[in-house]
Amino acid sequence: MLKFLLPVDGSENSNKAVAELIKLLDWYKEAPEIHLLNVQPPQRGNVARFIDKESIDLYHQEEGLKLLQPARTLLDRAGIVCRVHITVGNPEEMIVRYAKMMDCDQIVIGPRGLGTVKGLLLGSVTSKVMQLSTIPVLLIK
Repeated sequence: MLKFLLPVDGSENSNKAVAELIKLLDWYKEAPEIHLLNVQPPQRGNVARFIDKESIDLYHQEEGLKLLQPARTLLDRAGIVCRVHITVGNPEEMIVRYAKMMDCDQIVIGPRGLGTVKGLLLGSVTSKVMQLSTIPVLLIK
């Protein structure tokens, strides 16, 4: 069975990529296993000095689930089962690491997400994933 990793950041482009992938799933003999991934940015500064690790972890989980929800809803409406993953770190590195760890056959990603440089043709995360990954990357506009 094919396994696809879909990095999701809650952006409109990210959700469009999920919606477009749903349309493409008819191309496959059997439905691939879908893994949604949200990468949370690590807390900056001295946050860990004032807030315990459990509270920080809970915050990341809650934020990740909130950002994954629109994509999960799209997949649920289409009758597609998915697994969700939330991690913390550098998005490009974590996407590539998860794809390898989950033994995915393909990374499916939108061209641009919630990055700070919105004027680029390709988002910096997408561009970097394409450079770093040895796993095929499907870019869905």
